[in-house]
Amino acid sequence: MDERLVQYDSKMQKTMKNLGEEFGSIRAGRANPHVLDKIRVNYYGTPTAIQQVANVNVPEPRMLQIQPWEASMVKEIEKAILTSDLGINPTNDGKVIRLAFPELTEERRKDLAKEIRKKGEAAKVAIRNIRRDANDSFKKLAKGSDVSEDEVKDLEDQAQKMTDKYIAEVDKAVDAKTKEILTV
Repeated sequence: MDERLVQYDSKMQKTMKNLGEEFGSIRAGRANPHVLDKIRVNYYGTPTAIQQVANVNVPEPRMLQIQPWEASMVKEIEKAILTSDLGINPTNDGKVIRLAFPELTEERRKDLAKEIRKKGEAAKVAIRNIRRDANDSFKKLAKGSDVSEDEVKDLEDQAQKMTDKYIAEVDKAVDAKTKEILTV
């Protein structure tokens, strides 16, 4: 691969990694500690990830158990979960917080499938924007230096092939996650 394309390839890889993380936070009816990744709790005035102030484990397939390292954090974690878009009410016994994941309804599955497609579309837009930036930089190369039009055309073709590859990956990831969500 041309060294002028490497930076754009790495940006597209980051977009794919981000999409994977987004999909990890979408729950498929099973308890997954990654649904807590985006939730922050107030820890001595600093927004902190739940995993950094508590042990998070999965004692049953449909339950997450959060055990804070400090008893004072129970209320903070509970408040953070309630104000998040997780849609689950935590229960606590003063020491441990439990999140029971209900069975997903057909309607909720369809809503999640729409959300997955939206996130996939956003990733495709990001990838196309990276391609646009690459093409713009190649055109500037042609104006300012001794790079031939054929070289620029070749770079643009390579950028397009790279874009097509990543968009196909996004489609595959969206299909896989949608299938996972819709499977009862």
